[in-house]
Amino acid sequence: MTATPPPAVADMAGAPTAALAVRAEGRVRGPQLSPRAAFLLRRIGRLLVSLVVVVVASFFLVHLVPGDPVRAALGIQASPELVAATRTELGLDKPIPVQFLDYVTNLLRGDFGDSIRTGRPVAETIGQRFPATVTLGVLSFLVALLAAVPIGIGAAVALQRPGRKLADALISGTLGMLIAVPGFLLAVGLIALFAVQLRWLPAAGWGSPQDAVLPILALALGPLAYLARIVQVEMSGVLGATYMTTARAKRLPGRLVYLRHALPNIITASLTVSGLLLSGMIAGTVLIETIFAIPGMGGVMVPAVGAKDYPIVQGLVVVYALIILGVNLIVDLILVTVDPRSSITEG
Repeated sequence: MTATPPPAVADMAGAPTAALAVRAEGRVRGPQLSPRAAFLLRRIGRLLVSLVVVVVASFFLVHLVPGDPVRAALGIQASPELVAATRTELGLDKPIPVQFLDYVTNLLRGDFGDSIRTGRPVAETIGQRFPATVTLGVLSFLVALLAAVPIGIGAAVALQRPGRKLADALISGTLGMLIAVPGFLLAVGLIALFAVQLRWLPAAGWGSPQDAVLPILALALGPLAYLARIVQVEMSGVLGATYMTTARAKRLPGRLVYLRHALPNIITASLTVSGLLLSGMIAGTVLIETIFAIPGMGGVMVPAVGAKDYPIVQGLVVVYALIILGVNLIVDLILVTVDPRSSITEG
């Protein structure tokens, strides 16, 4: 017979094992984050990494452009002594790695530096022109979004009816043409038609509702057509679903069928595409502002690149990147709210 150890001895023998198991379990599990919180942390981490890449790339790419920014700012008649003194004053005589460290240090303090050409603080220049750029981008996006959803739904419904070949050709051809035409060419065409020929709208300027019509159309029509095409394709798939057949069989009003049963099932894809489109539209304001003489950030970016005005170009690139990355983060948060599965399936 095997002797059974006393209860006290058995407890003492099992105590270390139990303690180790508890500690191991604590190390393995630890404080668990919710899927949504983990998703948000991943997205913020990616945003910060992307911002670092933008800062590094913008600095070194601008410095690779040939030319002397000091000579461009002072003019060809400036004496070599004045050019050298100005370069020293601006810190451009230092090695590139030292300039980069100085730039990052100032950037972390919120200091974008001063323009080489004008001597004005970059933050002040951007602050004055920021509202026009954001207003143009947001209004253009709202026009594209509010028009694309009903157009896409209407096109999908129209193609469900008999004799759809002609309608399909017209819809696909029109949307495809608007998607293919570059924004600057569309802007020139709108100016030629509505400002020069018909004289209905001004060709340039910013300050009245009439001034904003042509720039908004030039920036919004391409994304509008692209988003409408996405909505049309998604809606065409939804219209053939079983739950849509059931909803029609209940003789519900058509508006209720589309808004309550169809729209929620296409909203995820539409939001994803619209976020990308808004980012592209914000970046596209640079060209549209130049064409229509809008006092936005794009009107500063183009001449600054030509003059190698380092602080202006770098500051604008960082601001544009912050806008685009911020828009993408907001869209991701909206998608997680609408479809919580996104926080789990996203890697």
